[in-house]
Amino acid sequence: MARYTGSVCKLCRRENEKLFLKGERCFSAKCSFEKRAYAPGDHGRSGSGRGGGERVSDYSKQLRAKQKARRKYGVLERQFRRVFGIALKQPGMTGINLLQMLEARLDNVVFRLGFAENRTQARQMVTHGHFKVNGVPHDIPSMIMKPGDTVEIRENSKSKPLFRDLAEVADKRTCPLWLSRDAKAISGKVLRMPERSEIDGNINEQLIVEFYSR
Repeated sequence: MARYTGSVCKLCRRENEKLFLKGERCFSAKCSFEKRAYAPGDHGRSGSGRGGGERVSDYSKQLRAKQKARRKYGVLERQFRRVFGIALKQPGMTGINLLQMLEARLDNVVFRLGFAENRTQARQMVTHGHFKVNGVPHDIPSMIMKPGDTVEIRENSKSKPLFRDLAEVADKRTCPLWLSRDAKAISGKVLRMPERSEIDGNINEQLIVEFYSR
């Protein structure tokens, strides 16, 4: 399965904002963006659109909006385009449909429930087969969950070091209102699809729609 293997800190610097791809580290003084808040590369400090007064094209704005969303959810281009195609065919606003589908991915649901420090860790947990969906083991992080679907840790995974203190840790993390969580049992349920106000406000879905509508 294809995945990004480079430095995730460079992704934050390229988008000129924290994407919180490393969980707790992003809130500490160790965060690379705090030390170097400019794009990576030889021309990072003086790149266009970074305070130099240069005009940023509409295409550049659209591309950056799309790349930011892709990187936040850990989705590669081909998969992101496929999800957009599905969102385009659904009734309602395409941009909101897209964001709802990204939020409803199994790996993101595991992350939102507080069972992983970041989406990368959640993706790894899912691919290693630690979770069940509706009672059936699943190892596909891109699975789109629907209202009524449940996710829970497999019984034989509870004794592993990674999960021993997970219930206590998860209980301290915020769970969104569109999900319900039983931290002690390390399980959760999708109550409904998230509303736009419950999804990252720094993502401009309209620019993403414009990018793919060119």
